Amino acid sequence: MLGAIAGDIIGSIYEATPIKTKDFPLFVKNCRFTDDSVLTIAVASAIMQDEDYQSSIRNLGQKYPDAGYGSSFYNWLFVKNPQPYNSWGNGAAMRVAPVGFAFETPDKVLEEAQKTAQISHNHPEGIKGAQATALAIYLARKDNSKKKIKEEIINRFDYDLNRQLDEIRPDYSFDVSCQGTVPEAIISFLESNSWEDAVRNAISLGGDSDTLANITGGIAEAFYGPIDIDVRKKVKHNLTEELWNIANQFYRQYILES
Repeated sequence: MLGAIAGDIIGSIYEATPIKTKDFPLFVKNCRFTDDSVLTIAVASAIMQDEDYQSSIRNLGQKYPDAGYGSSFYNWLFVKNPQPYNSWGNGAAMRVAPVGFAFETPDKVLEEAQKTAQISHNHPEGIKGAQATALAIYLARKDNSKKKIKEEIINRFDYDLNRQLDEIRPDYSFDVSCQGTVPEAIISFLESNSWEDAVRNAISLGGDSDTLANITGGIAEAFYGPIDIDVRKKVKHNLTEELWNIANQFYRQYILES
């Protein structure tokens, strides 16, 4: 899960100024955590505390009101009686990584991923994006080959993963939908040779870079193993103490001990 958070932090500075290259510094002065990290950590907290996802997301999200939420989600976060608003946005996929790391059967992963999404993003594409991301992480950490992961995601979700990054990159632009983000993030992982390479692939597409790198980074971490200690130190430096403590607890419980 720290791989997803690191991807968010690295990609944060390229969201407003997209790039089309893999040649960039991983962490720079203006990097920061965004709503992707806050909500990922909230899902992790819910799992560890056996709390419902809505309460955990709202409780932690409200502590960080300036993290960069979309307007519809911001309203959901602070309204007295929140209701799902039929969103297909990629916010459903960028917060789900802990589910893929924590649960032990595909059916349970899909069930819990749906729960994390449907509290706000209850459009079929929103749920689908969350489930595909979580299942890709689950399959990756269970030592499945990239070929197997690709086939399973295509068969279950009918995403087009038979494209190459070099085909996608020239015309790809900022896209906040699950259907325009999750397949590209998975392809970024499939074409990688390391966690870092996967994150560079995702950001080089020039889209919603922090979310692309968040989704890709979680899958790549599950496949390649825990991220380097230097990257973990950068994550700790960029998070608040509260967020780091939750993230690190989940990391130690579900990743290092797995």
